[in-house]
Amino acid sequence: MTASTSDIEKAAGVLRAGGLVALPTETVYGLGANAEDPAAVARIFRVKGRPSSHPLIVHLGGAEYLDDWVEDVPATARLLAEHFWPGPLTLVLRRGPRVPLEATGGLETVAVRVPDHPVGLALLSAFGGGVTAPSANRFGSVSPTTADHVRAELGEAVDFVLDGGPCEVGVESTIVDVTGDAPSILRPGGVTREDLEAVLGCPLEVPSTSRVRVPGQHPSHYAPRARVVLVEPEKVVAEAGLAQELGHRVGVFLPAFLADAPVKAHAVVTVPSSMAAYAHGLYGFLRELDQQGCDLIIASVPVEEGLGLAIANRLRRAAGPRPS
Repeated sequence: MTASTSDIEKAAGVLRAGGLVALPTETVYGLGANAEDPAAVARIFRVKGRPSSHPLIVHLGGAEYLDDWVEDVPATARLLAEHFWPGPLTLVLRRGPRVPLEATGGLETVAVRVPDHPVGLALLSAFGGGVTAPSANRFGSVSPTTADHVRAELGEAVDFVLDGGPCEVGVESTIVDVTGDAPSILRPGGVTREDLEAVLGCPLEVPSTSRVRVPGQHPSHYAPRARVVLVEPEKVVAEAGLAQELGHRVGVFLPAFLADAPVKAHAVVTVPSSMAAYAHGLYGFLRELDQQGCDLIIASVPVEEGLGLAIANRLRRAAGPRPS
């Protein structure tokens, strides 16, 4: 915990005054505003360049506040909150009257979670309300996992950056829709499908499309400046060498089992074999290759089990079609 008590009180004051605070969570840094202040919420969209139809997540200081913000809490939601809050799990529920439509993209559902970070929780406690907080970066770009990432990307557009050190998990929360007959994963993230299924005692779907709009569903998202190309793991070295010969400044995500292979590339990151370590470092790796001037990144997706599912999701969206 790097932020002081005075820093936390100052950040809470900024939120009360309608300002924007970059706050740490265990997943990524969020760009926070008073969830009950439509003007402050609208400013988040302007600073990020985020379409107003894309809903935000409301962060709460504890599960005991859930009923204050949503219309109905089914037993499934309470069970998941009991097991995974504080933590990287977001629940989609019916919007309560305290949540303005500006925060939900006009929807009657709202995404809520309790972050597992001492500084983030201290801010929520000092503020005494809900905080809408998408990732503290420009819309569609790589999410920030340190305070310096926020400062470098958003600069003075943020009124206060609350430094809580590097984020532990490194990828966003898992989003689960609990408004229907059966829960489903709308975005894989820091809580694995396997862990959710163990608690619920039933398999969970991960639909390719959803009837509910939630963060992170845009075709191109979590993207560095460099173009990302995904290939089979065994083809990473060959594809990188070919692209380098064609004149690209190539960055490579080298699978751990190829760590000793010679690679023709401008820059190489050997990704960890541990999925937790890979998730923790993923966005930093992408930023590092951007900073080294790469214009093309060759990578492969990991096995889609555990946190590998979330990593694969982020890499596919990073490689998605860019707006023209």
